[in-house]
Amino acid sequence: MTGIVSAHGIGGVQDLPLPRSLAIAGAVAALLVSFVVLAYAWRAPRFTDASGRSAPGWISRLVDSAGWVVSLRVLGLVVFGFAVLTALFGQDRLTNPFFGLFYVFLWIGPVPLSLLFGRFWYAVSPARTLHLGIARLTGTAPDIGMFDYPRWLGRWPAALGLFAYVWLELVSETNSDLATVRLWFATYVAAMLVGSALFGEQFLANADPFEVYSDLVAKLSVWGRVDGRLVVRSPLANLHTVVPGPGLVAVTGVLLGSTAFDSFSGSTAWVSYLQAGPVPPLVMQTAMLGLFCAAVAGLIALAGALTRGGPSTTRELPGLFAHSIVPIIVGYIVAHYLTFFVHVGQGTLINLSDPFGTGANWFGTGDWVINYWLAYHPTLVAVTKVFGVVVGHVLAVIAAHDRAVALLPREHQVRSQLPMLVVMVAFTAGGLYLLFAA
Repeated sequence: MTGIVSAHGIGGVQDLPLPRSLAIAGAVAALLVSFVVLAYAWRAPRFTDASGRSAPGWISRLVDSAGWVVSLRVLGLVVFGFAVLTALFGQDRLTNPFFGLFYVFLWIGPVPLSLLFGRFWYAVSPARTLHLGIARLTGTAPDIGMFDYPRWLGRWPAALGLFAYVWLELVSETNSDLATVRLWFATYVAAMLVGSALFGEQFLANADPFEVYSDLVAKLSVWGRVDGRLVVRSPLANLHTVVPGPGLVAVTGVLLGSTAFDSFSGSTAWVSYLQAGPVPPLVMQTAMLGLFCAAVAGLIALAGALTRGGPSTTRELPGLFAHSIVPIIVGYIVAHYLTFFVHVGQGTLINLSDPFGTGANWFGTGDWVINYWLAYHPTLVAVTKVFGVVVGHVLAVIAAHDRAVALLPREHQVRSQLPMLVVMVAFTAGGLYLLFAA
């Protein structure tokens, strides 16, 4: 999407007031120091007890009330209906708000909302609402489908859906064509409705790419549930509750690998190679995106498998440690999409008032002007990006260490973490290098 995707580079880190090598070295040092401190001072798990504290009564009553639940469902359905109308009847121009809703608010918006409020997409998901409505009309239970959802399938469908989305955004040569984006969106909705009809709500929990994505990010919020009761707990204690299973490593690989690829694909060397290379750019871009995602997932799986010494099998270990990658994903989302979200998000809000390109001003936002304040403060943006990457990795080290001391015998706790530490150091250095190169 030429007009939107190019905005990813706004406010890069080229203007960071310190050398690239020093920034990377400092970040790696912070990671290593954190690990050493944890190894000596953190000898017992602190996040295995996820019971938390009961949320304030008025908050529990509010979020558990039928009015609140229905209001969120209606909100999601109204936004969905608006998006459908703009997709069907809007102009094939980048000012069509459907593009902003699809590329900005569908992909980046759930991150801050899930961090603040918990399972955001679960609460507003139009796929869940439509499935619930169909189930009530047909007199069937929404949680029961025609078949049992295969346990071996896990989150693999969500990983595939996420890869399809990032491929459209980052690789497709027609990602700014309304017909292409509309077809992707229609295919997604159809797949969710058919899958939920066949396998019930369990399908949506594992196969809806945006719900799986939002739920993982929500594990870094303070909100959780224990036996249906709303509780408040530490974000890292919440993160500890991520349920491992098939496809989890693949999901983290796609989320982290695609963000890294987006930075890499904007580098001068790669663009020059694509222009001069014998292979069509679409093929090379697709192969490289797949390679980035597979490499990240493979490194996570390898590091997890090498974490030996505990009661778990080699096959189980990558999934047991995959939750520690979630803070890194969030850190990279902040680092990579901050200015894109702020600037292009404002443009989308402006375009919402004129959904069909008729000069209307439905919501009173048509006269707004995009505030490019962030673009005029590149140092602040650059420091924020580096800070996001470093904090994400430090939290990841803490999460992995806590899982290790809970899972492994004392004599293996430090040594067995080294493979995952090496991978995280590689992610830190590589991520910051790509941010500088973008």
